[in-house]
Amino acid sequence: MTEKIKVMIVDDSTLVRQVISQMLERDSDIKVIATATDPIFAREKMEAEWPDVLILDVEMPRMDGLSFLRQLMSEHPTPTIICSHMAEKGSAVTRDALAIGALSVISKPQVGVRQFIEETAQEFRRAVHAAARAAPTLKALPRGKGNISVRAVLPPAIPSDRPKYTADVILPLSRNNLLAPTSERIIAIGTSTGGTQALERVLTRLPANILGIVVVQHMPENFTGMFTQRLSQQCRIKVREAQDGDPVRPGLALIAPGGKHMLVKRVGARFQVEVRDGPHVSRHIPSVDVLFRSVACAAGAGALGIIMTGMGDDGATGLKEMHDAGARTIAQDEASCVVFGMPKEAIKLGAADEIMPLAKIPDAIIAYSRNQQTADK
Repeated sequence: MTEKIKVMIVDDSTLVRQVISQMLERDSDIKVIATATDPIFAREKMEAEWPDVLILDVEMPRMDGLSFLRQLMSEHPTPTIICSHMAEKGSAVTRDALAIGALSVISKPQVGVRQFIEETAQEFRRAVHAAARAAPTLKALPRGKGNISVRAVLPPAIPSDRPKYTADVILPLSRNNLLAPTSERIIAIGTSTGGTQALERVLTRLPANILGIVVVQHMPENFTGMFTQRLSQQCRIKVREAQDGDPVRPGLALIAPGGKHMLVKRVGARFQVEVRDGPHVSRHIPSVDVLFRSVACAAGAGALGIIMTGMGDDGATGLKEMHDAGARTIAQDEASCVVFGMPKEAIKLGAADEIMPLAKIPDAIIAYSRNQQTADK
């Protein structure tokens, strides 16, 4: 029998601790091992039994949640979900929590908390499961002063009863969509849970003259701007949140904005992105399937497709379409994934030419880019 996920809840509200505890323990795979009114009490209880996942408020007596999180991540990295009314989308608290090491942020209201927790029970439980899976990778991360990076941001939960649309609702696949070959080349990457950390490890190793890159990272609205800004400061290439009409060019990575789909299209012989509204595809917006299908249509064999860590199956079908169009395709291996969902489904479909650990993906991108640039001379 699989061991239950051990959770500790740290919040100064008795009501919040009780309601979250009751809600989580309705999941047979989760066990709330302790609750605490503030980080000082929490640390005492953690010494007796360390949790797999910590749910942490920000504003508490004696020590605030972010100070406690910073201490934990430097001493004993622990998968942590911030749950606070101060952690609104785009807020400084949210930005700081993610930068310190929180895996996920849930913004709770100041009133109507019980109703909110019950209505978002699926999101809470899903976040706990994803955080527990992230534990081995989180504990293996290099540490040190000045070496704090943005961690995984969990995409918002999509109700399971919502229709699961395919990329057809955005870009139907037909012979009319398949364009003639061009000498231009493009790299497309899709990822989800654990992907912000994985992208950081990949993009920071790329040279400034790398082929143009397009990325879908499942991420809520208002987070992609912060994420791309930080990456651009760390990378030799430029990293930017995509805007409609942006050209795809060497030395630039365009990341789909949260809450919008991103497609690649051809304008003459060149590539540019289209950013548009639309329904969730494969339960996500942006959707990797949408991006990959558009790349299959616009670039055909002139592309490299990479699917990395993530929950679910978004991107598996799209990678297969890229593969069938002649593109080279790579899936991240299970051992280096935070969640081996998306790559696993792509591999099952026969969509991946190669399966490799995260550490080797940057070299594969560099080699592909160098070979294509040499062949074009």
